[in-house]
Amino acid sequence: MSFFQRSFPTLNRLKQLAFRPRGVEEFFENGKSIPTEKSWTGRAWRASELRVKSFDDLHKLWYVLLKERNVLAAQKEDARRFHISKQYFSNKGRQVKCQKSMARIKFVLNERRMAWVEATKLQRLANAQEATVNTKVSTPSGSSSTASAKSTESTVSA
Repeated sequence: MSFFQRSFPTLNRLKQLAFRPRGVEEFFENGKSIPTEKSWTGRAWRASELRVKSFDDLHKLWYVLLKERNVLAAQKEDARRFHISKQYFSNKGRQVKCQKSMARIKFVLNERRMAWVEATKLQRLANAQEATVNTKVSTPSGSSSTASAKSTESTVSA
């Protein structure tokens, strides 16, 4: 790190902020509507990797993928508009990876929703069973109130 960079760290930070793409510029990679060189991209997210992420992380990742999908759609439209053949430019692989990752995020969120629904059903069932146990209040003689009510009914009917 040079003396100048150590002396003025805020200037470096301002430089980084000044050149960030904003608005419509975010639809272009490196300021170009269609990339000139082929860039290597990673793989799609696996569901097992997404299961360990928090809801906030999945939410952020969803919007990153949505932005990527929009960039790819803009590139595809520009290639069509400029009559560029698919053999020279195609981002189909990146589109598929983006689509798979988004589908897997939805799948993981649906798994969590289904688990929550099942847990609430079990909790309601447990609460109902506990309520039936609590309604059987024991009398001082040790028998339950339902048993004493049955014995009084049998004496009345006889």
